[in-house]
Amino acid sequence: MEKMNEVMAGLTLELRRGTIILSVLSQLNEPKYGYSLVQSLEEKNVILDPSTLYPLLRRLEKQGILKSEWETTGTKPRKYYILTDFGKEVYEKLCGQWLEMVASMDRLMNGGNANG
Repeated sequence: MEKMNEVMAGLTLELRRGTIILSVLSQLNEPKYGYSLVQSLEEKNVILDPSTLYPLLRRLEKQGILKSEWETTGTKPRKYYILTDFGKEVYEKLCGQWLEMVASMDRLMNGGNANG
């Protein structure tokens, strides 16, 4: 039983890795700072470690998918992220890819053919 738990934990983590970008982009139609993004995802049962999130946000910003802006009027400065217009296009295309993959996996898991 311990081996099963260990194997399942590792495989589940691998499955989740493929959804992290889509999960993050889905929450950035309005500006959010890192911690608020983590909270927003947790409310939807998507657990994301900040040590994974911040490098991802920086990479997506470098790719032009996100833009950031510092908010300094509050008690402590916060960096807010939001989708760029390019990022919105990327997100829409990724959603289409996701739906295609889900349909293919559904066919495979239900004994069908992935091509038809």
